[in-house]
Amino acid sequence: MASSSNNSSSLALVTMPKKKKNFYDVFVSFRGEDTRNNFTDFLFDALKEKGVFAFRDDTNLEKGETIAPELFHAIEGSQVFVVVFSKNYASSTWCLQELEYILCSVQASGKHVLPVFYDVDPSVVRKQSGIYREAFVKHEQRFQQDSQMVLRWKAALTQVADLSGWDLRDK
Repeated sequence: MASSSNNSSSLALVTMPKKKKNFYDVFVSFRGEDTRNNFTDFLFDALKEKGVFAFRDDTNLEKGETIAPELFHAIEGSQVFVVVFSKNYASSTWCLQELEYILCSVQASGKHVLPVFYDVDPSVVRKQSGIYREAFVKHEQRFQQDSQMVLRWKAALTQVADLSGWDLRDK
């Protein structure tokens, strides 16, 4: 488990009645190319088996819908967030935008975010070193006109990586 954070409470995932479209117990943020055909597939299967209604971007998006608004709506309608940090998570601007929005939702609502460090050292995420540093060098070059956005992404990564989570390297 990653260190830090004074959050010692445990969180039970309880399935709530589906009262409206796009209500989810859990929203999982992950880099598909790193985890879609292994860890996150197993995670979604386990959640479903336990009756937990989880948002999955490749099955819960309506065909023909614009992806960004639908994802942001799913984030707003979710109760708990699982962020699966993997080697290439920080290279995805989509993942970083999602993470920033998740963090805003958590801060506004008091919802919970649970980090999972899949095949990446939590300190690499927290400090944006190694492969995460390389990803941010590219983002800084690409988004020179909006350096504040990149700074927000870095801050969101640090904040979420500082939470107690699961370290799943070499497992």
